Amino acid sequence: GGMRGLAGAAAEGGAGRHAGAGGGGGDADMAVHCGDAARTLASMPDCSADLVVTSPPYFRQRSYGGLRGETGQEAAVSDYLDAVKSVFAECVRVVRDTGSIVFNMGDKYTGGDLMLVPYHFAIEAKRIGGVRLVNDITWVKTNPTPRQFARRFVPSTEPFFHFAKSDRYYYDTGAYDDEAGRGGGSAAGERGGGGSAQATLDGAAAGGGRTTRGGGHPRAGGRYRAIIDASGLSSAEKDAARRALREAAEEVRDGRIASFRMKIRGVHSPAFGGQDGGRNSQIANNGFTVIRLHGGPMRRDVVTSSVETLKGIGHPAVYPERIVRALIALLCPPGGTVVDPYMGSGTTGAAAVRTGRRYVGIDINPSYCRAARRRIAAAEAKANAQDVQGSGGAPR
Repeated sequence: GGMRGLAGAAAEGGAGRHAGAGGGGGDADMAVHCGDAARTLASMPDCSADLVVTSPPYFRQRSYGGLRGETGQEAAVSDYLDAVKSVFAECVRVVRDTGSIVFNMGDKYTGGDLMLVPYHFAIEAKRIGGVRLVNDITWVKTNPTPRQFARRFVPSTEPFFHFAKSDRYYYDTGAYDDEAGRGGGSAAGERGGGGSAQATLDGAAAGGGRTTRGGGHPRAGGRYRAIIDASGLSSAEKDAARRALREAAEEVRDGRIASFRMKIRGVHSPAFGGQDGGRNSQIANNGFTVIRLHGGPMRRDVVTSSVETLKGIGHPAVYPERIVRALIALLCPPGGTVVDPYMGSGTTGAAAVRTGRRYVGIDINPSYCRAARRRIAAAEAKANAQDVQGSGGAPR
């Protein structure tokens, strides 16, 4: 896919799912361009994409082909950050006002000193302007690189920074819960056995309203009763706390709230922030407060998944497709356009076509471009086959 394909896939973001799959390799829905990320993005129209999900090459960690101008091989971290910021600035221009930008980055030790490269980037990205940082999502790797250090722990986390251009960014938590709760989609899940253990997205729909992590679990009432009985509250305060506990438990059973938590004076820490007024006044004056949680389960800014390894793709760093699929479901409307300026093995592209989104991918390495095209085409063919089966075609 050349420059024309890039503009077309972005500009037609609202069209149907696999419109181009019948001829030309699906170019209407998927464009892959081999070239420099910033210069290629510069050819795209303003506000033409819904979401950017990408992972720039890490600074001085590994070579992705040894090509001239390859990001990550700069002599100084400041030069590396400048290169990534130039791409980020183009992403801000290309994304719609309702869109988001997600950057995943790894860190680097120099002389035993952790450089905090991702966080320097996040601060610099905020200074570019036009975006706000919504979340710093921590990816916990279940299979970090097996090393032993005598005087420090093995690095096993990386951030996914979620930036948005306005407070009107697209955000579908129901679609996220559906996608995050599926056992398949990751390499572990597709191999069978281990999808849920190795690729759980913490904070997604891990349980119903009666089994969330808060105090609203059916057994929480008995636990709180015991705490109230053993507390230093007065008799009147204990009676009031027990009544409030019964009422909250009934609301959970009736489905009026998803969960609740209780804070008791002298037992629990002050309410969030420890500020005067509100819940802390209730704790001081009444001896307790009840925090009711409405809606679905709490979604935390932590995801747990293994690093993927893909046969036949010689890319040294592959972030998990399952995490990317969940983020796409959350942040990009169906039929919208997802862009990845550091395409690598094509994980974002495979995730995009599997979830019914258009895709524009960019990479400077021709071998990665070829491998990504094959991988994305295979994912699109599988998604098309599932569409046929789901519409009454061949049985699953």
